[in-house]
Amino acid sequence: MLIFGPITPGQVSFLLGIIPVFAAWIYAEFLEYKKNSVANKTRLSDVNLVELGNEVVKDEDRAVLLEGGGLQTASPKARASSPSSSIVRFILMDETFLLENRLTLRAISEFGFLLTYYYLCDRTDFFASSKKEYNRDLFLFLYFLFIIVSAMTSFKVHHEKSPLTGKSILYLNRHQTEEWKGWMQVLFLMYHYFAAKEIYNAIRVFIAAYVWMTGFGNFSYYYVRKDFSLARFAQMMWRLNFLVFVCCLVLNNSYMLYYICPMHTLFTLMVYGALGIFNKYNEHGSVIAIKIVCCFLVVILLWEIPGVFELFWSPLTFLLGYTDPASKTPSSLLREWHFRSGLDRYIWIIGMIYAYYHPTVESWMEKLEEADVKRRISIKAAIILISSTMGYLWFEYIYRLDKLTYNKYHPYTSWIPITVYICLRNVTQQLRSCSLTLLAWLGKITLETYISQIHIWLRSAVPDGQPKLLLSLIPNYPLLNFLLTTAIYIAISYRLFQLTNTLKIAFVPSKDDKRLGYNVIMAAAISCILYSLSFVFLSVSGMMHITV
Repeated sequence: MLIFGPITPGQVSFLLGIIPVFAAWIYAEFLEYKKNSVANKTRLSDVNLVELGNEVVKDEDRAVLLEGGGLQTASPKARASSPSSSIVRFILMDETFLLENRLTLRAISEFGFLLTYYYLCDRTDFFASSKKEYNRDLFLFLYFLFIIVSAMTSFKVHHEKSPLTGKSILYLNRHQTEEWKGWMQVLFLMYHYFAAKEIYNAIRVFIAAYVWMTGFGNFSYYYVRKDFSLARFAQMMWRLNFLVFVCCLVLNNSYMLYYICPMHTLFTLMVYGALGIFNKYNEHGSVIAIKIVCCFLVVILLWEIPGVFELFWSPLTFLLGYTDPASKTPSSLLREWHFRSGLDRYIWIIGMIYAYYHPTVESWMEKLEEADVKRRISIKAAIILISSTMGYLWFEYIYRLDKLTYNKYHPYTSWIPITVYICLRNVTQQLRSCSLTLLAWLGKITLETYISQIHIWLRSAVPDGQPKLLLSLIPNYPLLNFLLTTAIYIAISYRLFQLTNTLKIAFVPSKDDKRLGYNVIMAAAISCILYSLSFVFLSVSGMMHITV
C-alpha cells in the first residue's frame, strides 16, 4: 500500500494517543461484560433461593448484587475528581475508572477509527480514484428526484407556537432554517462531486446564506439568553473546530483548506464580541444601533482599505496561511483567507439586523393574519410581486455575470436573494408551518458533510490539495459508485456529528469553569508530551534509516 505524503509528528502523536485509548476501551468492554455475567448468575441464583424457601439474602450477597449490577452512576467523588487524577487512573488502568468512562472511551475510539478511514481513503492507494464528469441532465435529475422523494416521505406540518406571541406564526423557525441549510448543502455537495462550474454564482449565494445564519442565529441566542459564559463560548468553539482540528492533524492539512470553518469561527467571534461588550446595555435600541455601525466600520477598515487586512492578520499566518500545491503562480499565504472571508464580509451583519427586528416582523405578521381577507391578500400579493421583481432584477443583472465580475458585486448584493427567499418562504402561514424533515436532518450535519466530502467522497491524495478526484469503491461503475460512496459518506458524517456532541459533553462542562480550565490545561500538556514523543520516534526512525 502506497502512502501519499510524509509521516508527520501530528500523525504519530495521534496514533500514540488513540492506541492506548482503544486498548482501554476494549478492556472496559470486557469488564462490563464480566460484570453483567456475574449479575445474571446472581439474579438466577436469587430466584432459586426465593422459590425454595424465601430465605433472606445476606449482606455479603447484597454486596455481590451491587457489584454485579448494571453500569452505576459515577459517585460524587468520581465526578469531582480532577483531570490529573483521572489521567493517573487511566494510566494505571483503574477498573472502576474504566467502567465509569466506558462510553467516553468508546466514543474516542470510534472517532479515531473514522479518522483512520479518512486517512486510508485520501492518503493511500488502498482505494482507486476516478475523474469528475458533469452532465447537466443527470445533475438536475438527481437533485429534483431527491427533492421529490423528500417531499413525498418527509413532509411535516409543525404546530409549535411562537415564544414571543404564543400564536402559530413560526417566522424563520428552526425547522425552516435547518431545511434551508439542507437543500443548499445538497446542491453545494453535488457542485463539488460533479464539478458543476456553471452554478458557481449560486454556490456563492449559498455560502453567504450560511454566514447570514451565523449572524442571525448567534445574535438571537445572545440577545435573548444573555449567556456570555466561558462554557458556552468553549462549547461553540468545540462544535465549529474540533473535527477540523483533528483532520488537520491526521491528514497534515492547513486549517484554510476547510475555509468554511475559519469563516464561521471569525464571524461567530465577531457577533459574540459585538454583543458581549457592554452587554448589560443591549436592551437599548440605540446601543444595538451603535454596535452594528461599529461592525460595519470594522469590516470597512479591514477589507476595504488596502494593506490593513494583511497587516492585521499577518501574526496568524501560521494558522490562516494556505498555498495550493497545484498552483504554479506564487501568491501571498493570506490570499485565500482574504478572498474567502472578504466575499461574505457584510452578510453576517445583515443577519444580525434581521435577528434584531425578528420580533417586530413577527408581530406585524400576526396583525396581518388577523386582518380582513381582502387586506391580507392584497398585502401578501404585493410582497410576492415586490420580492419576485427584486429577485428577477438581481438574477438578470447580477447573477448572470461571469464568475470574476460577479465576485466583485457579491459582498454588496448577496443580501438580495436571501431576502427574497425569506419573504417568499414566509408569505403565508401554511408555508411557514411546514418543512421537509429529511432536508432539515441534513441541515443539522452540514459541518460534518462539508469536511467529510473532501476525504471520503472526493479525494486529493496530497496534503492541502483541492479534491479534484472522486473516491472510487466500484471502478468503472460511476452511478453505483456514487450510490455506495454517498451512503457511506452520509452515515459517517452523521456519526461524527453525534460523536462530536458526545465528546463535547464529556470534556466541555457547561456549568463548571474551573473544571473546564483544568481540562484545557491537561489537554495542552498531553498534546505537548505526545508531540515530543512523536518527534523522538521520527528522529530515531530517520537515524535508523540513514544507518541502513
